[in-house]
Amino acid sequence: MTSDKCMTLMNTVTLMAPSRRMGCCGIPRIMLDTMRFLEMLISVALGQVLSLLICGIGLTSKYLSEDFHANTPVFQSFLNYILLFLVYTTTLAVRQGEENLLAILRRRWWKYMILGLIDLEANYLVVKAYQYTTLTSIQLLDCFVIPVVILLSWFFLLIRYKAVHFIGIVVCILGMGCMVGADVLVGRHQGAGENKLVGDLLVLGGATLYGISNVWEEYIIRTLSRVEFLGMIGLFGAFFSGIQLAIMEHKELLKVPWDWQIGLLYVGFSACMFGLYSFMPVVIKKTSATSVNLSLLTADLYSLFCGLFLFHYKFSGLYLLSFFTILIGLVLYSSTSTYIAQDPRVYKQFRNPSGPVVDLPATAQVEPSVTYTSLGQETEEEPHIRVA
Repeated sequence: MTSDKCMTLMNTVTLMAPSRRMGCCGIPRIMLDTMRFLEMLISVALGQVLSLLICGIGLTSKYLSEDFHANTPVFQSFLNYILLFLVYTTTLAVRQGEENLLAILRRRWWKYMILGLIDLEANYLVVKAYQYTTLTSIQLLDCFVIPVVILLSWFFLLIRYKAVHFIGIVVCILGMGCMVGADVLVGRHQGAGENKLVGDLLVLGGATLYGISNVWEEYIIRTLSRVEFLGMIGLFGAFFSGIQLAIMEHKELLKVPWDWQIGLLYVGFSACMFGLYSFMPVVIKKTSATSVNLSLLTADLYSLFCGLFLFHYKFSGLYLLSFFTILIGLVLYSSTSTYIAQDPRVYKQFRNPSGPVVDLPATAQVEPSVTYTSLGQETEEEPHIRVA
């Protein structure tokens, strides 16, 4: 073989071999790494938007209860469910076909009824716990929602985690513990603590219900749609909260000294709550229920930073350390993808539980495991999985 032919053959082999600098689809690896990094930052930032909305909810609730003595947690939830009903349930009512409100109720009404009750009582139990136990206990025990979400995601959503995810979770919880320690050191108001055991059990119950609600929410928005979830929550949440309001809180509502300030606080609370419910499915779909609950650990810190100016709280450097520790944990958790144990089409039975099981074509190639990532882009805004 001549030298010219050898050079030609070497050049051909070089062109055919994959470059270490190139990623999939011919995209440069450095560009892929940059895109993943930007996706990770977006995921963390979206979670912090939810934390800021919870901060707004906490501040308006504090003003209502402490400055105006308006202890009406059920009424406040009722206002949010009414807004969800007016926006999303009405949207379902005017749709056609299988996504119409009546069609959904015929197939899945009892599931959404249970979910509406779970969501309502989760909010009520945690708010009620403030009357019995300390703020420190609530902050610590509320973290119980994280293992609940992880376990339910593992068994029901089939999500599998990697070592870096557990490291990130531990770092986030350490950051939360640092914040609680700072509260103790500065002598921040700890709450009534009249019957601590009852209060602690209420928090654990509320955290468990929150975990169930969040995982069920992720399940629905990935297999059905965000609008269906919010519309059904608005329908059954408004129904059950209205009943609970009439039974348990009508006397408290009559005691409220109504004026424009109280009205503005109720409007602010409802706007933040409606924004939280409307935006959370978007973030869960882009990340996961576990990632969202880790992000919400910073909500108490945002409330604290606002309280430094509004309520003259004492400051401690441990609060900043706690904040950045939680952010580091979030970055660690979001830095790599989770995956599911089998093909996501196993969820097709939820859409049409009474219909026949549809076998996949024999020619279809089904991967044994499918990436289920908090960093990947969705190809459609609302996935539609149709079964004969």
